Amino acid sequence: MFAGSRRLAVAVDRHKIFTAEQASSDDAVPTAPMIPRVSVVTIFLNAERYLVEAIDSVLEQDFPLIELLLVDDGSTDASTRIARDYAERYAPRIRYLEHPGHINRGMSASRNLGIHAAQGEFLAFLDADDVWTRSKISEQVAIMDAHPELGMVCGTVRYWESWAGGEDRMIETGHVRNVVVRPPEASLALYPLGSASAPCPSDILLRRDLVVALGGFEENFTGMYEDQGFLAKLYLAAPVYFSDRVWLNYRQHLDSCVATVKRDGGYDQVRSYFLKWFESYIARQPDGDRRVKRAIRTALRPYRHPTYHRLAAIARNLRKFPALYLKRS
Repeated sequence: MFAGSRRLAVAVDRHKIFTAEQASSDDAVPTAPMIPRVSVVTIFLNAERYLVEAIDSVLEQDFPLIELLLVDDGSTDASTRIARDYAERYAPRIRYLEHPGHINRGMSASRNLGIHAAQGEFLAFLDADDVWTRSKISEQVAIMDAHPELGMVCGTVRYWESWAGGEDRMIETGHVRNVVVRPPEASLALYPLGSASAPCPSDILLRRDLVVALGGFEENFTGMYEDQGFLAKLYLAAPVYFSDRVWLNYRQHLDSCVATVKRDGGYDQVRSYFLKWFESYIARQPDGDRRVKRAIRTALRPYRHPTYHRLAAIARNLRKFPALYLKRS
């Protein structure tokens, strides 16, 4: 067994022992308030259809030291009442947060509100329409404990279609599995600069002190790419880990942020904005990696030189024609 595997096995065993002790103590005389190791931040906006299922998947985790912060981004439906009810029934383990005046400030600002209120050593995010498996937090914490250098762990994701009668798909996150990936490898290999699949926000576990040091989420990203703005900073700052374990049911539906942006034809505008922001961000870093800078410039070419890019694409297609003709003949 490799050294990392031995550390992980020990961490899992310690968690099982601790959980058993916690369970037995729950039947004893009440003690001091729980100090959470993991703070879960769930942001929501008019999510009454899904919110209960998401919250229950946190409450059903087999890891005891969790707090849940429900961050209302200005909801006008019943989800506000649902969240407040859970916070009242499960206080202080569940807390309700909102922006001043119950205004809508967007996804990044709402995540940051939860981050600033968090007490745990680790941070996890669960979007209001997604659902966790029961062992999500315990297994991720065990990996983080086995590899103290890690800034993030995430897994393979179930793209959840079966909830609406469709067929689920398993999408592996990252370009390698079950190894420590050091900066800036993930930045180059994963979308949006590379081709490997990026993490879903609902799947990641992070060290809170690192998140705070990086300034949290970029609040100028209010919807799509708000996760990429944060991950871009993280990949340059700390090692990450992509597991082959499945911990997340990532609900697929037509009202999701990604589906809405693509349907409205705003994808290229959002992607271009992110790439220009990332170029500016890495230029301000004293040790910005040349390979990442080059990858950003390459990704920006279609937006900065659209005519040249179209002509180059036509030329590439024309060069394929003789080969296609010979193959057919």
